[in-house]
Amino acid sequence: MTVQLTAREPVAPPPPSGKRLSKAERAALGWALLSCAVALLLVLVAHNARHGAVAARIANPAVHGAPRPVAPLLGWTHWLALEQIGTIVMVVQLVVLIAVMWRRHPKHPVLLMALCITGIVWQDAIMNWAPYAVYNPQLWHWPETWGLVSLSPTVEPFIVVGYVAFYLAPFFPAVWILRRLQRRRPVDSFVWRHPLISLAVLIYVVGFVYDAVQEILLVRSQLYIYSQVIPFGSVFAGKPYQFPLLWESTLVTTVMIPAGVLLYRDDTGRTVAEKLAQRIRGFRGHPALGTLAVMFAILNASYLFLYGGSFAVIRASGAATSVACPYPFPEAKVYDPQGDYEKAGQPGPYSAGIWDGWQTGQSGRPQVHAPSSGRCSPKSG
Repeated sequence: MTVQLTAREPVAPPPPSGKRLSKAERAALGWALLSCAVALLLVLVAHNARHGAVAARIANPAVHGAPRPVAPLLGWTHWLALEQIGTIVMVVQLVVLIAVMWRRHPKHPVLLMALCITGIVWQDAIMNWAPYAVYNPQLWHWPETWGLVSLSPTVEPFIVVGYVAFYLAPFFPAVWILRRLQRRRPVDSFVWRHPLISLAVLIYVVGFVYDAVQEILLVRSQLYIYSQVIPFGSVFAGKPYQFPLLWESTLVTTVMIPAGVLLYRDDTGRTVAEKLAQRIRGFRGHPALGTLAVMFAILNASYLFLYGGSFAVIRASGAATSVACPYPFPEAKVYDPQGDYEKAGQPGPYSAGIWDGWQTGQSGRPQVHAPSSGRCSPKSG
């Protein structure tokens, strides 16, 4: 018996059920959705915006208005408006710049890093609690009683949205200096053999100075204060504008350094973040997503455990004994979780805030026998 095989006619694929969008149309749709998301976010912010010490959690009912026992920098009383408007202008410029650069260089590592740094702002309330960063209640802020944001000693302001200009900026002068050093040194020199260590050291130096100058000016303008600091390593200790120079300006670089090192490109043209992402099997087919995930995970861990964890240890140790006197925001309760303000004679009412128990190495705010006078007492003036 003979079996005859015949070739089958090729079957044409069924026509598509609908018209597929072109690349330009998909891009336009993406930007439209992004614009809608930004608009919804702005509506959410506007709807929930608060101004002043509103909630009973922080408000001092005995004070009306916002009197200031000490004058701000140069005696000028409009710093808050300038800083808030300046932040809005800066953020708008950054959004436009990122949008333009994304169209020219889509998924560029620097743009991905900018998104990640902006993303870690969710931890800001924790990072206000840890180093006793007390913000001026007159700033526009989220409701003081909202879950995570209520961890802030007073308020959680909108102004912190400008994280990217703070944590990413030191990378650019540092990497520029490194490239110049490498051009002037032989290939067996330290800056060639250990480029990541060299970059980390440069970011530390640049970031330390950048943070110190910026924060000292912001504290002097009464945007916020460090209500308690370790006397050693701090400048202007005991003043309303005291600043933990050694501690704060060092620890902020624990976020700046990882951000910069992850962006370093080796001779293959790939960044450290891209190379780390390629080691994870699930991201090998999605390099941009993998790079974004690696950046976000490392920055969040650095911020939470290195920066926040270090200040949490300082809180629990009880070493931050220098209080900012007089307390410059009388419309709010004095943030005094460990009783140091009351010991120094600062009049109340007092607020222990959230996490004043085991998180601070104690079982609630301790009972304090206030002296008849003290360094912060009105009688001492």
